[in-house]
Order: sequence, then structure tokens, then C-alpha cells
Amino acid sequence: MALGSTFARLWASWHWQPIRNCRGRYCLVDPNSRLSVSALVPDPPATIYRVQTARDPVLVVKFEGGGLISYLREDGTLMHTLNTSEGFHRKLRQLGVDLEAGMSDS
Repeated sequence: MALGSTFARLWASWHWQPIRNCRGRYCLVDPNSRLSVSALVPDPPATIYRVQTARDPVLVVKFEGGGLISYLREDGTLMHTLNTSEGFHRKLRQLGVDLEAGMSDS
């Protein structure tokens, strides 16, 4: 599977664990849950969505080979997920996020 350079860099730089029953999606395993999205992907900046299907704001960064979907918890910590292109688009559809329109369903 050929992956974009950003996906490959993130994959090689951090410890990711597969998300159960979610092919193409991986959760960052890191004790520093305050690690910002920009520390992982400095460019392009994340877009924040508030959607009815997620209790927390969702931060999204699309890049070649997939994307990063992060959830900003109430306590200020973040849960980061690295996604292949297939996993990224599937999860965005589930969340109701339309990147092309720059809108969410809420």
C-alpha cells in the first residue's frame, strides 16, 4: 500500500494502535494527550467541526494518503486518530463532515 509522505512520517514517528473494527484507522498511543494537532501536522491547519454524532469538537486535517481526525475533550486533552484515505473518508461520512463543502451536519 503506497501511502503519502505525511501519513508515512506520522506512522513512523509515533506509536499507533489499530482501532478495533475500523479498518484503516489508528489511535495514537502516547502518554502526552495534550499534544496538539499542529505538533503532529504543522501544515495545513486543522479545521474544527462540531457535529451531533460526536460529543467533542472534531479537528480534521486532510493530507495525501489519508488524514488526521482528533477529538478535543472537555479537559483539554486530545485523542488523535491517523487514517488511511479509505478510513478517513468513511469516518468523515459517519460524522457528517463534508470537507468539500467545508460544513458539518450540525
